[in-house]
Amino acid sequence: MSDIIDVKAVDSEKAQSLKTVGWVSYVLHLLVAVAAVFPGAQVSPVLLIIALIIDLVKKGEAEGTWQASHFSWRIRTVIWAGVLYLVTAPLWLLLFVPGWIAWCLISIWFLYRIVKGMVRMNASQAMPD
Repeated sequence: MSDIIDVKAVDSEKAQSLKTVGWVSYVLHLLVAVAAVFPGAQVSPVLLIIALIIDLVKKGEAEGTWQASHFSWRIRTVIWAGVLYLVTAPLWLLLFVPGWIAWCLISIWFLYRIVKGMVRMNASQAMPD
């Protein structure tokens, strides 16, 4: 038996595996983002938590690849959106309209970031810092 391993094939398999994980995460994010923008299409925030956990667990495997920037991009997007939702939550207590406007803007921003990431991943491009 030969102990020679084709490193290029292993790297290619790893890259494809990371890309698959990235697509699963982006789709979960997209489902939540679209539901946030369109009232009545609410999906469980559990999907977002699952996507965040996937990204946190798999981020280390992507270290040193262009895909690492996508993991960081998704993690930062979720954290910033969560912080913005929490900060603007008191607006709902004051008046309905300011809270609704703030959350709509945050949801559109979240959707924009997810779509931008999906487009760049499809083109095999890293995300900007």
